[in-house]
Amino acid sequence: IFTDPLTPCGQIIALHFSIPTVFFLRGVPCAIDIHAAQSPDPPSYVPRMFSLNTDHMTFPQRVKNFLISISESFTCSMVFSPFENLASDFLQKPMTITQLLSHGSIWLKRLDFVFDYPMPVMPNMIFIGGINCGQKK
Repeated sequence: IFTDPLTPCGQIIALHFSIPTVFFLRGVPCAIDIHAAQSPDPPSYVPRMFSLNTDHMTFPQRVKNFLISISESFTCSMVFSPFENLASDFLQKPMTITQLLSHGSIWLKRLDFVFDYPMPVMPNMIFIGGINCGQKK
């Protein structure tokens, strides 16, 4: 199934029918994609999505980044709880959003290290960042 991990209904169906999933995304809040793929994500070194930090952070920026990561986990647990309940009811076993997305086969990420910061990734994460670039006039 070719699906978006932000609304994981496609992943629930894929798990029910035991078919592989290909995720297509720009970025998921709370770094759920990173955690689901089991990539390293230390909050003191990897900038959060909306922090406006770069990969070269000062100590106060690292503290701010860490606090953002803590607040993200609380916020995303509230946002994704309906999907967790849906998956748990449909699949007849308790599921978290991270467990649900961890069964993804390939992650097609619309990122490019030219425009974004470098980060550690797993082998099943493929960067296709150039697809959104227009022809230069």
